[in-house]
Amino acid sequence: MPEASTTRRGPVPAALAAGLALLALSVAAAVAVGPAGISAAEVWRVVAARATGGDSGMPPLREAIIWESRLPRALLAAACGAGLAVCGAVLQSLLRNPLADPFVLGVSSGASTGAVLVVVLGLGGGLLTLPAGAFAGACAAFAVVLLLSRLSGGTTAKVVLSGVAVMQLFSALTSLAVFTSASAEQTRGVLFWLMGSLSGADWSDVLLSAAAVAAALAVCTASASSLDAFAFGDEAAAALGVSVARTRLLLLTATGMLTAVLVSSAGAIGFVGLVLPHAVRVLTGPGHRRLLPVSAVAGAVLLVWVDAAARLAFDPQELPIGVMTSLIGVPVFVYILVRTRGAR
Repeated sequence: MPEASTTRRGPVPAALAAGLALLALSVAAAVAVGPAGISAAEVWRVVAARATGGDSGMPPLREAIIWESRLPRALLAAACGAGLAVCGAVLQSLLRNPLADPFVLGVSSGASTGAVLVVVLGLGGGLLTLPAGAFAGACAAFAVVLLLSRLSGGTTAKVVLSGVAVMQLFSALTSLAVFTSASAEQTRGVLFWLMGSLSGADWSDVLLSAAAVAAALAVCTASASSLDAFAFGDEAAAALGVSVARTRLLLLTATGMLTAVLVSSAGAIGFVGLVLPHAVRVLTGPGHRRLLPVSAVAGAVLLVWVDAAARLAFDPQELPIGVMTSLIGVPVFVYILVRTRGAR
């Protein structure tokens, strides 16, 4: 019965409270670590001074390192981790595919093409930045996915197949543009960004990404009971009073636009949306009213630490964060697959 999908597994409010506290500590620790030798107490002093309009009493350079560089980077990592985890949880239920993640819709490939067109071909006459081009490309790819899936019937399988086709199309366009027009330096810069990078994070990225995550989380949480029903199939969801086509379009649009915003800010970061929801379900059960907020917090904490590791592991060189998430995500996902092989 549908009610079984909302079975409680542990003290979720307590887990959320603990997760939020851990997130605050993680952000402070991530801002503190690095060659400048900043302490967590200095981080809190700067934040308190900025919030109240007072004076932190710190040298301007150290305050700038905290406020203009490391803090927006850590907060953008948290926003990206939260958003990708939420998207993964929604898509896995909506498409009834345990391997679905935010990039199954072809959004990442579209962002890649948009970024390449701006950087390599100069699309926009210098008026478009790389993130703006990536966002436009991501939105274009998502629009094509929705059009193809609608023309082919709009079923779950058609959405997935449309996403795969669009992913391959835009990947080919990206490769063609780079191969025919890019210099070696441009190619390195674009490829590094596409593998995931938070090095250029600023407060505008943080505010845009946080707003997108909050809006998408609100929409998806409001549809939690519908997502629970989708786990039993379209016919069962319709029998329970869910408007299948309208709800699927709403949730695909919410996750697609959120992914577009995150990719435009940070590049392609894989495996967060794939692995985190599976791990969180062990704590919360499959009910989405609890799964979604816990996944958001868990994803935020994870990506804050992964970004700190990517920044420091090969200092002074920086490892793309997408490489780190893949190195961590593949073994964890294999473990989850082995552990749950007898679940069905």
